[in-house]
Amino acid sequence: MYGDGGGLWLQVSGKGAKSWIFRFTLDGKARAMGLGSANTFSLVEARDRARECRKLTAERLDPIEARAGRRQEAAIEAARATTFRTCAAGYIEAHRAGWRNIKHAAQWTATLEAYAYPAFGDLPVQAVDTGLVMQALEPIWSAKPETATRVRGRIESVLDWATTRGYRRGENPARWKGHLQNLLPKRSKVQRVEHHAALPFADLPAFMADLARRDAVAARALAFAILTAARTGEVLGARWSEIDLQARTWTVPGERMKGGREHRVPLSDPAVVLLERMQTIGAAGFVFPGARRGKPMSGMGMLMLLRRMGRTEITAHGFRSTFRDWASETTHFPSEVVEMALAHAIESKVEAAYRRGDLFAKRRELMDAWATYNETLV
Repeated sequence: MYGDGGGLWLQVSGKGAKSWIFRFTLDGKARAMGLGSANTFSLVEARDRARECRKLTAERLDPIEARAGRRQEAAIEAARATTFRTCAAGYIEAHRAGWRNIKHAAQWTATLEAYAYPAFGDLPVQAVDTGLVMQALEPIWSAKPETATRVRGRIESVLDWATTRGYRRGENPARWKGHLQNLLPKRSKVQRVEHHAALPFADLPAFMADLARRDAVAARALAFAILTAARTGEVLGARWSEIDLQARTWTVPGERMKGGREHRVPLSDPAVVLLERMQTIGAAGFVFPGARRGKPMSGMGMLMLLRRMGRTEITAHGFRSTFRDWASETTHFPSEVVEMALAHAIESKVEAAYRRGDLFAKRRELMDAWATYNETLV
C-alpha cells in the first residue's frame, strides 16, 4: 500500500495489479472503497475521486452507499427506458409455457403489432398513458369490439408485468374498471352477439347422409365432431392414445380442453364405426391426420369441405348449437346432462362444488339418442 494523503492509497497486489483505494472512518468504523484500476485512472483522476469522497464523509455520508445509490438510480432510469414492445415480448415469453394453445403467443404478437405498436410500441413503457392507450383502441372499439377488447386486456397485462418488473410506476392506463369504462362504451352496447351459424336440426339427417357419401378425412372428422358434439379443435387434435374402442370412450386430456379439465366422451356405435374406418387408412398418432406427416388435419379442411358441399352459410362449430337445440326441443334429457355433454363449465360455484360425477351414464344415453337421430331415414 502506497499512501498519497487524504485517504488515497495505491494498492499493488502480489501479481502486480495496481488499483486506487480510498480509506475512511465513519461512525467509528474503518472502511475502504475501490476507486478503479491505476491502468484506467491517472493519479490526478484518483485524487479528484478521493476529494469527492472526502466531501461526502464531511457531511457524515458513506461514499460507498452513495455510489451504490447512484448505480441503482441509473439502473432504474435505464429500465424505465425499456420500450413497450420489449416488455410485451418479455411477457409473452414468460407466459408461453403456461398457454395450452401453441398459437396463443402468435395471436398476442399479431394483435399487438397491428393495434398497439403503431401507437406506442417503441416508446418507453413508462411513457404509456391513457391518451396513448385510447389512440390504439378508439379506431377499433366500435368496428371490431371483440378484437379491441382483447387488445385492451393484453395491453393491461403487459403494463402490469412491466410494473412488477420495475420498468414503470403508477396506475395502469389500460385498466377497464373505474378507468377506461368512463371513456369507452361497453362492448355489449357496440356489438350485437353473433352466434356461430348453425344448421337446423331438422335438416341434419340429410346433411349427414351427404357427408357419409364423401370419403375425405375432413368429412370423417366433421362427422365425428357432430356425433360427439365436441369442439373442432378437440377433434382435430384427437390422438389414438385417447381412444378406447373397447370401452367406447374418448378421453380428452385437460390441456386440450377449453376449461382445462379432462373430459370423457361416450362414443356411440356410429362414432366407433367411423373410428374403425379411420384405423384402416393406417393413421398413426393423430386420429385425423393432415397432409403433412406427423401433423393433424388443419381446421381449414372442414371449412373447405363445407364450401365444396355448398354450405357456406354454416360453420363446423355451429353443429354444437344444432345438438343443443335438438336436445332441448325434442328430448327430455335434463339441461345439466346436455351442458356436460358440451363440456360447458358450471356457472354456479355452489353447484360445481357439490357435483362430483360427470353424469357419464346419462350422457351415453344422450349421445346414443343423438346418433340414432342423425341416422334417421330421409
